[in-house]
Amino acid sequence: MTAAVQESLTPTVRSAGRRAAFWIVAAIVAVLVFAISVALNRAGAAAEYFSTETPAPGGTMAVAEVLREQGVDVQQVRTLDAAEEAIADPHETTLVLYDPSGYLTEQKLRDAAALATSVVLVDPGFFELEALAPSVATAGGADDVLEDDCGLPAADAAGSVTGEGGSAYRVIEDGDVAERCFGSGDDTASVLTVEDGDRTVTVFGLPDTMTNDLVDERGNAALALHLLGEREHLVWYLPSFEDLDRDAVPTLSELSPPWVTPLIALCFAVAIAAAIWRGRRLGPLVIENLPVTVPASETMEGRARLYARSSARLRALDALRIGTVDRLARDVGLPRTAGVDEVAGAVAAVVGRPWGEVRALLVDAAPASDADLVRLSDELLRLERAVHAATRPDQWRQGNDR
Repeated sequence: MTAAVQESLTPTVRSAGRRAAFWIVAAIVAVLVFAISVALNRAGAAAEYFSTETPAPGGTMAVAEVLREQGVDVQQVRTLDAAEEAIADPHETTLVLYDPSGYLTEQKLRDAAALATSVVLVDPGFFELEALAPSVATAGGADDVLEDDCGLPAADAAGSVTGEGGSAYRVIEDGDVAERCFGSGDDTASVLTVEDGDRTVTVFGLPDTMTNDLVDERGNAALALHLLGEREHLVWYLPSFEDLDRDAVPTLSELSPPWVTPLIALCFAVAIAAAIWRGRRLGPLVIENLPVTVPASETMEGRARLYARSSARLRALDALRIGTVDRLARDVGLPRTAGVDEVAGAVAAVVGRPWGEVRALLVDAAPASDADLVRLSDELLRLERAVHAATRPDQWRQGNDR
């Protein structure tokens, strides 16, 4: 009796890899998407906000180009030294200062303001106001739409501007404040001018009105062009890391609270004590005779627990089948090299069962549940007993008598 040779149903590394291929590809795609997103975010961050050198929505290239067309010499600098070199005549220069990261110390802020007689302080914080406009304090956000309510020529030319995302300020000392424009209520304003001798400091809390994205809305362009185009030269100063006073930068120990160092030392001490407490102490060497004999029952139970934990029912059944086929081959007088089909044919002839039924039990049937596994293992045992009783009746009777 011949039959086509069928592959074993036991899972292989290749078949498991094919099943996991989808998840592997999905993981690779997710990593690629993440990497591309990070690259795009970095590229977007490179388009610096409020820079006259970028055409991005947050840049100010549009205002700078229009001012150049009107004859204003616009120059962007990134350090205080470059700002000093760019300003030749303080009376003919407007200095725009925007330092959201706080790179400049109070003294450097005063040094920068001293370079020109017209200084536009863009969206200043507490320290900048304390150094250059101490009579002005921050007062929260501005309204979405701001109307001209002062006599400043730039404000009169603008009429109304967008205030969304802007800042409002409050005057705490009236002495040196000349104008308050674009109020948001409660005595606040978003554009103020402070007179400091022959110098005029304009506190400008609406930086978004000068950006490429919003400069063409309402009177934003008129406000920017009139405020920044009054003089022949315009120096756009955006401080950078190079302006940091490296000698004044505190160390990590100076920034840390005083209790941090003792806490770290205590953690190290606890870790060492725990390692000594839980560590295994060295003892005398144990002499053991080799090779070590492991009982077959322990190996069988251990392998069975592994199969049960991973739900590898087919692997467990195949392990039983291998032993059954080997014993059946001996009972029917076949050599160890005999194939499963030969063993199935000989067994079927001995016990009088169809060849296909015997082969399905020995190779083809796959358990779908633990109950199927138990049932198939019992059928293997009954088949083996039936063959043993048919081929060795004397031994089978003696075994039953016992």
